[in-house]
Amino acid sequence: MSEGKHDTQVAHPNSSAVSRRGPLPWWIFLVVVLGALLMAAGGVIALVRPGMLVSPHDELNGAVRVYAGYLVSRNLALATVLLAALTLRARGALGNLMVLTAFIQFLDVGIDCLEGRWAVVPGVLIFGLIFFMGAARISGFPFWRRQAWS
Repeated sequence: MSEGKHDTQVAHPNSSAVSRRGPLPWWIFLVVVLGALLMAAGGVIALVRPGMLVSPHDELNGAVRVYAGYLVSRNLALATVLLAALTLRARGALGNLMVLTAFIQFLDVGIDCLEGRWAVVPGVLIFGLIFFMGAARISGFPFWRRQAWS
């Protein structure tokens, strides 16, 4: 057996040459564009009306404005690079950015649960799960498998 041939190639429905090199599925375009628009909208809201991010009885002070500014930076940067990777059809970068976005959403779900914002938990959780599914579809493997990162 020659070197490099000792690994058995197992067919995986998402790892075909078509799914890794062909056009991206329509739903990935939709998910990425919608996700980027939602993140950008959150960033703009944090910039223009940070009071919408807190309860009506909470005070808007300098600390709230500082952290709202960090939300603006995070959301607008991530939305921009997601759209850039989608536009450039940079599958590897897009898949990694989708995993990052999903992890951020899951951390947001944890914070929402801790702070009792139960109304938004299902939507944020579904958003994260769909981004994980899209990343797995783009790479051909779920993110927890080593092949998704090579």
